[in-house]
Amino acid sequence: MPYYYNDPTLIFFYIGAALSVLASLNVRRIFNKYSLIRSKSGLTGSQAAKLILQESGINDVSVKAVRGNLTDHYKPSTKTLKLSQPVMNVDSIAAVGVAAHEVGHAIQHAQEYAPLQIRSAMVPVVNIGSRLSWPIILVGLIVQESWSRTVLNIGVLLFALTTVFALITLPVEFNASKRALKALKGAQVLSKEELRGTRKVLNAAAMTYVAAAAASILSLVRILLLTRSRRRN
Repeated sequence: MPYYYNDPTLIFFYIGAALSVLASLNVRRIFNKYSLIRSKSGLTGSQAAKLILQESGINDVSVKAVRGNLTDHYKPSTKTLKLSQPVMNVDSIAAVGVAAHEVGHAIQHAQEYAPLQIRSAMVPVVNIGSRLSWPIILVGLIVQESWSRTVLNIGVLLFALTTVFALITLPVEFNASKRALKALKGAQVLSKEELRGTRKVLNAAAMTYVAAAAASILSLVRILLLTRSRRRN
């Protein structure tokens, strides 16, 4: 039976998946905890976002609602800050923190923060790579033809780009949180005590990106081990 039917490298996949699940569960737990604490300012997520945008001199970014739970994001192409239902019109310190984090991305965009620009430029290629890398790799592993190595190398390269993307995402996310906390403090949206809770929410959210990057690295290691075994055969 070929080696890819009895794949010991699956352990890398399982470890990566476990890290991602644990990080996701943790951020939801912490977000839910601090969602129960209302901000003393009474500002909702959307109100806090608009205030920080104004304080930062950014007047061309719109704030809109988006469906889902913790699906908040900033879209540079349309300069739109989208907040989920648990954040948009909620005045908890968790909601305010998440909204401020997304404003952090808008500030990065306005100030032409290099890692964000690189990340945005990679999105189209990474979208293609994330869909096609594994099918191409599987073809390269299974087919016993002279051209299969070339196909395999293309698949590995495409997947490697998704790993690079995950790594570049880390400074973007950590920097956005740093900007968010600074802006919340400067605008006096949250007190020093409230900021401690918000920092825990943002740190937990950041760990989901760390887990995603670790999972991607582990998957790349797995792919390299599989391709090495394939070349030996």
